[in-house]
Amino acid sequence: MKLSIAAVFFFLVATFAADAATRIKDITDLKGIRTNQLVGYGLVVGLNGTGDTLRNTPFTQQSVQAMLDRMGVNIRGSKYEPRTRNVAAVMVTAELPAFASKGSRFDVNVSSIGDAKSLAGGSLVLTSLTGADQKIYAVAQGQITISGYLAKGAAESITSGIPTRGRIPNGAIVEQDAPGAFDESMPLEFELRNPDFMTAVRIMDVINDFSKGRFGMPIARARDWQSVMIRKPGGILSSRLLAELGELEVEPDQSARVVIDERTGTIVIGSEVKISTVAVAHGTITVRVTETPQVSQPLPFSEGGQTVVVPDTQVDVNEAGGNVAIVKGASLRELVSALNKMGLKPLGIIAILQTLKTAGALQAELVVQ
Repeated sequence: MKLSIAAVFFFLVATFAADAATRIKDITDLKGIRTNQLVGYGLVVGLNGTGDTLRNTPFTQQSVQAMLDRMGVNIRGSKYEPRTRNVAAVMVTAELPAFASKGSRFDVNVSSIGDAKSLAGGSLVLTSLTGADQKIYAVAQGQITISGYLAKGAAESITSGIPTRGRIPNGAIVEQDAPGAFDESMPLEFELRNPDFMTAVRIMDVINDFSKGRFGMPIARARDWQSVMIRKPGGILSSRLLAELGELEVEPDQSARVVIDERTGTIVIGSEVKISTVAVAHGTITVRVTETPQVSQPLPFSEGGQTVVVPDTQVDVNEAGGNVAIVKGASLRELVSALNKMGLKPLGIIAILQTLKTAGALQAELVVQ
């Protein structure tokens, strides 16, 4: 079977991931510690004729006029209205890290909202970033880095990636401390990123085994399938306790799930997926219709004859595949082996998995993206 590189990679990841232990800090978050989303509106200048058309984007023109007014340049009412295409209106988005303090820096994303063709070579003018509470937490400014490009001539253009979206590494400076604080009175509770009762119980057992040797008593309790509560022993700082617990390794359990991306042909099958015994036949029918029109001309010196086009249609039907195979996937390895023996391509595997789910033979959740 010829699988895409992505499909083979994810098959291997799904096969070996179940046997690998993971640190607690990599699969959980501490309750109460979170990032905050910020947003702002600004202008990008210095574009080489790839910015907004001011005639078609009045908000960009108004923003340019307002910016110049603040700098003491008045162009309102002038007959020489700006027609430059070196400016673009953008939305600036970012995530304010938890416990960020004044003066610290973080990355921002810049996205065009007008009809600009590319942000390559542009610089973001000082832009305020506000949170959901409408307070200004940071300001952003700097040179934009983009991963795409745009090249065009009189009759042809080439675009790679998305040139109207970019990033400014460390482009924002915190002006107000992030909300929230970490102190010794704060309750300690791990929240699983992928909730599961088995994983929560395993985390509790690993922490208690460690704490019995370290503190002489158990300190963890699994409250539900998402939360594991920690009782802090005396004589140790919360930061040190979390650092030690975060390095403990646990093998997370995972639900039986199959994820399919029909656009790219990528298939991810979890290690817990099971298939009931079924017979599967897969084949495709290809119908090819060929039109070969023939020209019919009248005989020489004939009266009333006309030249006409006579249609000539050929229809070929080709049915490929159609072999019947017994699929009894007691495990992921056997399922992949059975599909390989059928000689299927990714699209064929996707069709079979969807049909198996409809028939009730796929004992897993099927997610189609």
